[in-house]
Amino acid sequence: MLSRYITVFICLSLLSCAGPDQRSTAQRTFQLEVRESQSAIVPPTPGTTLKLLTLNLAHGRKDSLNQWLVSAEQIRQNLDEVAAYLMEVGADVVALQEADGPSRWSGNFDHVAYLAEKSGFRYSVYAEHAQISMGNYGTAILSKWPIVEAQGLTYPDSPPTASKGFTLATVAWQRAGEVATKLDIISVHLDFSRKSVRLQQIDELAEVLSLRDNAIAIMGDFNSEWLAKEYMVENSGETKRLYVYQPDSDQLSTYKAKRLDWILLSHDLVFESYEVEQRLLSDHKAVVADIALSCADTKPL
Repeated sequence: MLSRYITVFICLSLLSCAGPDQRSTAQRTFQLEVRESQSAIVPPTPGTTLKLLTLNLAHGRKDSLNQWLVSAEQIRQNLDEVAAYLMEVGADVVALQEADGPSRWSGNFDHVAYLAEKSGFRYSVYAEHAQISMGNYGTAILSKWPIVEAQGLTYPDSPPTASKGFTLATVAWQRAGEVATKLDIISVHLDFSRKSVRLQQIDELAEVLSLRDNAIAIMGDFNSEWLAKEYMVENSGETKRLYVYQPDSDQLSTYKAKRLDWILLSHDLVFESYEVEQRLLSDHKAVVADIALSCADTKPL
């Protein structure tokens, strides 16, 4: 057991010795392969609402102190519970953070592919942001609707913490009686240790989104109670104006007593419902929202 903690210390030390990342945003952006699962249970039904869900998977450890302390069998059982939950709530698009590729510390299997198969999502994309000796992990998106384009971005290194980033997937949502609507769905994970790093990261996300024309839904772990509801909303601009559900509510905490996990929408989308799941799936709680295209007489909740 002691050797595992020594390994963690060495890896973080190596990260802290790395030089600053001088690459541009374009150089740190990479195209993602859209993976198609053959286990999709039932094709999605066109409708007027889309159910979104975001969850920090915590490397499949659930509420254990560290994934090193959890057997591969138990991690699979934990992910089975997540998969059952995704099917139960009927999520259409899921954003995941701290989602592992094959990693020594979490069972040596692809958690994203496993969840897609178990929960019947046909399409998935995965962006790996951290590659360290004990684990590889990043952000991901699962979708019942086709993903027609996807890219990932890894933020500049921020030692001693491991790299973070986001996945962007363009989803073709088929509404009832309408042509498919393209939505940009983002799964983002920000640095947990420093406000200054989080600000740089969210500014880079805004820069990427400013070049795109689709309606936007941003989901993920912001590691901040104010960044999503204030800074990002205030700095999203008129054409890409963003908002959150009930920004001042004290009933929507997702990590202990803090609201760290958020869903933001562009002004051309509206919340029809929004809730924080109370059951234990991770050290973070899942956030679930039904959204729709906005109308002239529709007011955001």
